Amino acid sequence: MAYTMTPTPPGPVGSQYCVCKVELSICGQNLLDRDVTSKSDPFCVLFMEVNGKWVELDRTETAVNNLNPAFAKKFIIDYHFEEVQKLKFALFDQDKSSTQLYEHDFLGEFSCTLGMIVSSKKITRTLLLGNGKPAGKGMITIAAQELSDNRVITLSMAGRKLDKKDLFGKSDPFLEFHKPGDDGKWMLVHRTEVIKYTLDPVWKPFTVPLVSLCDGDAEKLIKVICYDYDSDGGHDFIGEFQTSVARLCEAQDASPLELECINPKKQKKKKNYKNSGIIIVKLCKITRDFSFLDYILGGCQLMFTVGIDFTASNGNPQEPSSLHYINPMGTNEYLSAIWAVGQIIQDYDSDKMFPALGFGAQLPPDWKVSHEFAINFNPRNPFCSGVEGIVQAYSACLPHIRFYGPTNFSPIINHVARFAAQATQQETASQYFILLIITDGVISDMDETRHAVVQASKLPMSIIIVGVGNADFAAMEFLDGDSRVLHSYTGEEAVRDIVQFVPFRNFRNVPKETLAKAVLAELPQQVVQYFKHQNLPPINSEPA
Repeated sequence: MAYTMTPTPPGPVGSQYCVCKVELSICGQNLLDRDVTSKSDPFCVLFMEVNGKWVELDRTETAVNNLNPAFAKKFIIDYHFEEVQKLKFALFDQDKSSTQLYEHDFLGEFSCTLGMIVSSKKITRTLLLGNGKPAGKGMITIAAQELSDNRVITLSMAGRKLDKKDLFGKSDPFLEFHKPGDDGKWMLVHRTEVIKYTLDPVWKPFTVPLVSLCDGDAEKLIKVICYDYDSDGGHDFIGEFQTSVARLCEAQDASPLELECINPKKQKKKKNYKNSGIIIVKLCKITRDFSFLDYILGGCQLMFTVGIDFTASNGNPQEPSSLHYINPMGTNEYLSAIWAVGQIIQDYDSDKMFPALGFGAQLPPDWKVSHEFAINFNPRNPFCSGVEGIVQAYSACLPHIRFYGPTNFSPIINHVARFAAQATQQETASQYFILLIITDGVISDMDETRHAVVQASKLPMSIIIVGVGNADFAAMEFLDGDSRVLHSYTGEEAVRDIVQFVPFRNFRNVPKETLAKAVLAELPQQVVQYFKHQNLPPINSEPA
């Protein structure tokens, strides 16, 4: 998405792969009528591209005599952010009971990536025939929804006057929470910590997924058991009770819920038995633990900027030894990195206009060194149309600049940080900025770069660094805070790790998709981490 600055920009404001299931709902409109005596009987087939071939994943039911079908059968797909998942939706008019598609009349098809669908949440597109022409007025609508139940439950529990189980002291109580398993037996879900030497324990609040505790069903019975801890593992049973999440949710700050802890054996033996103590629910709260896909489906746009190193250490781009030399195949390591990252991220940006900046070169006409210039030589409009536009601008600028130095990162990081800081004024989870820096060597302005990264860690922004060539990239590893927290030269710590570094040389002899997986693996959790830290739910999110 193109972004423009307001006249007075504000100052800076103080791996796990993303895999989840997406449900796709399909509707057709104005489909071709292939039947003579009645209307078409359409069904939809979903294909995914695997190793360059279309593989059928699933098909819907047949909608009899209907040119505007809304299919009840949903397609369920594993969503991988860091992969380009190409899909094809083909509609056919069922003529026979055969499962062979060539036995049925073709009504049109539509191809796209899963990323395009989830970034729009719902798309309507023209169906095309095999020759690429429209299939009459036929259209297809595809709507995406995340399938996971992202609700979590937080419980704060205490006990009062629990039975004394130890001869020479008080009990050491802990709680276990169980739900019914598929086999009818109780299944352990959560165990609290042990509180030593007390009959009136107060356990630490804990949070578990609602699906784990009760399969997402607030009315389902759960069993809570209280034990006295023994170091030999033979814990003494104090008591138990059955309840439901709906009942637990009656607990409020001002009025806790009290539940009797019962020992059935004691209850049978003793006539005047009341209970083996009281378990108190001090607080029960259900909230949503939003995922990366929640934010994307909520309309969050990923704003992509490329920063390219044009320092002299890259070598003369006219010579095959140069890292900027474009080989007869039309590529080099810089272009490979741009394609690998850009082709994934462009699906998550509605207008696909990306700023492309260069650094470390002398520019015409006065040949002054610049560490932040538009590679299309249009500083007022540095945007390139799609990844293809970046590639074209890159190739076109090479003959017109002089490679120089030094290798300064901070100007480009601060450039993107200014836009990210401006986005925070909206106070919505609507934009997240990604800066891809491709470089061949050692950073010259390390102190300024560290400071810029620490400041950027407070903003909706991540930095991906791809190192090309065979230089020593130890300094880049230092910026990637996977093993230690990054500090500014002032001593200030980064709020979160926002830098992901990979050396391109590790990916020279593997499929190109592998590089994208490596550099984008941490991005989904960085996006979620930022918006959660700011207490910003996805736009249009539903309450828990």
